[in-house]
Amino acid sequence: MDPKHLYERDFYAWTQQQAQFLRERAWEKLDLPHLIEEMESLGRQQRQELRNRLGVLVGHLLKWEYQPQARSVSWLLTLQVQRQEVLDLLEENPSLRPYLPEAISKSYLRALQLALEETKLPRKTFPKTCPYSPEQILDSQFYPGEPSGLLEEED
Repeated sequence: MDPKHLYERDFYAWTQQQAQFLRERAWEKLDLPHLIEEMESLGRQQRQELRNRLGVLVGHLLKWEYQPQARSVSWLLTLQVQRQEVLDLLEENPSLRPYLPEAISKSYLRALQLALEETKLPRKTFPKTCPYSPEQILDSQFYPGEPSGLLEEED
């Protein structure tokens, strides 16, 4: 089957076929336009993954800071897991690190929506832009707002 048609009919089969062509060095058989498109898409997916993780992480930092009476072990674990996921993503894709400030800025609306939904606090409670630096966001010791007894339980 023609690789271009396979791409449209059975994407998984197309990926396996393209991988086989690469292994065989059958350059003339490669579906280059779609292969280029998919390679670029993989890069965009990594950036999107970073923004998604940051949205959850920053959203929970906002909740932690602005609704201290509702802090929970669940929030703490979410902060820890999301920080580690972001750090892993940056370790696996070091060229994403310069994109981090832009990713934080772009993900702040998502973070804000999460905090608004879950805290039910008024919009004016929260800053218009992300109040945390990239270093703070990724720092496992950074928990904004007043100290919490939950952190002492961790030690």
